[in-house]
Amino acid sequence: MQPHTILCDAKYFIQLIMEKANVNTISSSANLIEGSKRANIMLPNGIKIYIDETLYSTISRRNLLSFKDICRNGNQIETINKDQEKYLLITSANSSQKLVLEKLPV
Repeated sequence: MQPHTILCDAKYFIQLIMEKANVNTISSSANLIEGSKRANIMLPNGIKIYIDETLYSTISRRNLLSFKDICRNGNQIETINKDQEKYLLITSANSSQKLVLEKLPV
């Protein structure tokens, strides 16, 4: 099973091929996918993520960005706890120095 990024808005897609498909969830298989192809996402701090095989679903309540796609763009992920809040950090290692690109609340 391969994790995929699922987007609920067509505005992110560079290319989009409409085609119904099922996705496997923890409990069952569901007919959620309406299309797929290339997408370009800009995160809140301006970091761009390009994804070759993105799934499109207007039924999804959220955009789901996979760990695999973040890493394919040369970034790393880690979590931190600060002031009793948990955050997801998207980081980049540059000349053995870690740079936090995005800090997203979990």
